[in-house]
Amino acid sequence: MSIELKNEYGQIDISNDVIAQIAGGAAIECYGIVGMATKHQIRDGLTDILRKENFAKGVLVRQEDDDLVIDMYVIISYGTKISEVAYQVQSKVKYTVNQTLGMSVKAVNIFVQGVRVTNP
Repeated sequence: MSIELKNEYGQIDISNDVIAQIAGGAAIECYGIVGMATKHQIRDGLTDILRKENFAKGVLVRQEDDDLVIDMYVIISYGTKISEVAYQVQSKVKYTVNQTLGMSVKAVNIFVQGVRVTNP
């Protein structure tokens, strides 16, 4: 599946995996994020942190009208305020996707799949 952009020069198709990579890369840069998790973590029973090339498994992108809705499945560092980390991720992802693709993001939904203790 892909997102379609049309302008006076023609049509551009952007894969959902590309948008997931951009959103995942922006989220990983935020303080308090340990990594991305799979969206089926509860069913799979796994709490693996996804590597950079697999961010698409932890990010779900869908298009509603001309806006994007992004669902992100993250693992947060122990001792951080979850609401603040989620807000930071939402802001950063929304800004990065808007600047990179020129598309507006309607919502960034954060699903916390786990909390990990990180080494200082």
